[in-house]
Amino acid sequence: MDLPGIAITDSVDRVRVDQLTGFFVGWPRRPSAEMHRSILRRSDRVLIASDTHTESVVGFVTVLTDGLIAAHITLLEVLPGHQRRGIGTELVRRMLDSLGPLAMIDALCDEEVLPFYRSFGVTRVVGVAWRDTTTLTATDDSARMI
Repeated sequence: MDLPGIAITDSVDRVRVDQLTGFFVGWPRRPSAEMHRSILRRSDRVLIASDTHTESVVGFVTVLTDGLIAAHITLLEVLPGHQRRGIGTELVRRMLDSLGPLAMIDALCDEEVLPFYRSFGVTRVVGVAWRDTTTLTATDDSARMI
């Protein structure tokens, strides 16, 4: 799918901290831009959507995977001003294509986002999660991250 004015890449090398502002809307404690860049770098797979005019990052998706049978979409974010333009859909579509025929691809999401994922034919399953937002206070690569 062609998204006018949007470039999608799997390279984190040129992403600068100043390009990572405005994400994690509604989170009780937002990761810093430095931690955000570390998350992108440490993920097994990543896709980044950037505005071709401003070069700012407008969306991203990250995945942890064993590369054999399972993958977990850990984060999908699109800046509020860029939502409903197909960016999130394209990021997920490309990520699913890149993961190939794995037996399990999972994602956890809030209830209000479930209709978005249903458009990809997901099956709702029972799951559990441990969440501790106090771990989001660190700002550098040496910080404790879950």
